[in-house]
Amino acid sequence: MTLVDRAVWQIETRLRQPLSLTELSDLCAVSPFHLSRTFRSATGLSPMTYLRARRLSAAAEALATGNGNILTIALEALYGSHGAFTRAFASYFGLLPSSVRAARSTQSVVLMEPLKMKRSLIVDVTTAEIRERDAFRVVGLSTHCTFEDTSAIPSLWQTFNEREGSVPSAVSGAAYGVSCDADEAGRFRYVAGVETTAAADLPAGMDAVSIPANRYAVYTHSGHVTDLPKTVYTIWNKALPDAGLEPKQAPDFELYDRRFDPLTGRGAVEIWIPIA
Repeated sequence: MTLVDRAVWQIETRLRQPLSLTELSDLCAVSPFHLSRTFRSATGLSPMTYLRARRLSAAAEALATGNGNILTIALEALYGSHGAFTRAFASYFGLLPSSVRAARSTQSVVLMEPLKMKRSLIVDVTTAEIRERDAFRVVGLSTHCTFEDTSAIPSLWQTFNEREGSVPSAVSGAAYGVSCDADEAGRFRYVAGVETTAAADLPAGMDAVSIPANRYAVYTHSGHVTDLPKTVYTIWNKALPDAGLEPKQAPDFELYDRRFDPLTGRGAVEIWIPIA
């Protein structure tokens, strides 16, 4: 069972029980950071947003039966009052609970159904190599992405490849795709760049990220770069939890060395995940 499968199962069995992100992550045996990143990457939602949507959807279905009053249904959905439930319901569905109850139907609302994993996104990955690496600095071009939308990254690399020669004190032999500054909303900064040996002035329009010394789980992706998202998805959602490895909230990165051909998009890419 994947991490998201486990989280969904725990949520579905606890719709009528108090459940915090910390409690949910403990039940899934991972950190809140690991769970939040993986869940949002898989579904486009945070775990708590999904939980709220499922509770309100279950409440809408209960209202449509006409059984029970609105306060009783509100309390079952873990809202402390009729008013708090009504505000949350109207904010999510765009109409009042009383409207659904009067209509005896959920046809006017879009319910959040229990999520099911996309099995096609789970692929075979290599066993992680555990490595240590000293701190280093990457200079290049950056963009802001979300874990569910990384469509800006390929064009970022194309532009950086054209400007790579302008990076001062660059270390030859490898390029890096660094994911950093992730927040709870699923946004992060992606830097396509190269390692530098000195903190020189940045070329116009370029950005830098300092990566601290860390212990890493290193996976190798082989094949075409367009399949890399599936490998990364599988690492976070299955390989790391299956191996009992806990990622740290620190920059992770892809390493493109001489084994990767940027012209064809084929070759080996290493994915470095900082671990506790």
